[in-house]
Amino acid sequence: MALRGALRELTLALGGVLAVLGSLLFIAWKIYFRETGTGTGWDGWWERELRELREQAPPGDANRPPTHSAPSCAPQLDWRQVLVLGLDGAGKSSVLHYICSQTAREHIAPTLGFNSAQLCVEGLEMDLLEVGGSQNLRAYWSHYLSEAHVLVFVVDSGDRSRLLTARQELHALLAAEPRLPLVVLANKQDKSDALSVAELREELALHTLDGQREFFLLPTSATWASLSTATSVLHVKNLLVTLLSQS
Repeated sequence: MALRGALRELTLALGGVLAVLGSLLFIAWKIYFRETGTGTGWDGWWERELRELREQAPPGDANRPPTHSAPSCAPQLDWRQVLVLGLDGAGKSSVLHYICSQTAREHIAPTLGFNSAQLCVEGLEMDLLEVGGSQNLRAYWSHYLSEAHVLVFVVDSGDRSRLLTARQELHALLAAEPRLPLVVLANKQDKSDALSVAELREELALHTLDGQREFFLLPTSATWASLSTATSVLHVKNLLVTLLSQS
């Protein structure tokens, strides 16, 4: 039993190291191609996304996505990075999807290592970097703080059993980087058992941050049906643009 446990821990550790190395190589690749002005970047992903949706939609469907692609980022735009973290299952990938594409998806696969998306808006080239929230990856979260301009921390509002873990991980990040602006997303507000924003503020001990840093707590529902509601992730996009324009 001891040997089996040791092998399991070794496997988790190796998986975390490989994921981090892959993330660092990917970031370096993005920086290189951003500086040289080559590569496909977000536009290629956007085109694949639209092509997949057009193929699935029946002819004449009113919800059939348009054929145009997202505009390319001009080389002279100011670059900003948004680091998106949170426990596994919190909905980070869905938040990124609906911030960037706003196209209907029935299922969005969770991120096992890392995920990256790019937006060109309001004179900014905004890179959103998501790092997976599994236990073996959380130890590496702090390594990504130095390049970030804003930290977004996503919490599953209905996952009461892991709120203590989410609070501990969040405050460890804040201790490592005391000046980084923080945006906490009380996600999955569309669920019947979701805690309110006020309840999550207490559960995550966010009241202790008053006067220490710039931080925001927003209710979100990262679903297609919620894009036009008060919990739309588009409010997050607008807030990020405002924060990054000031930095």
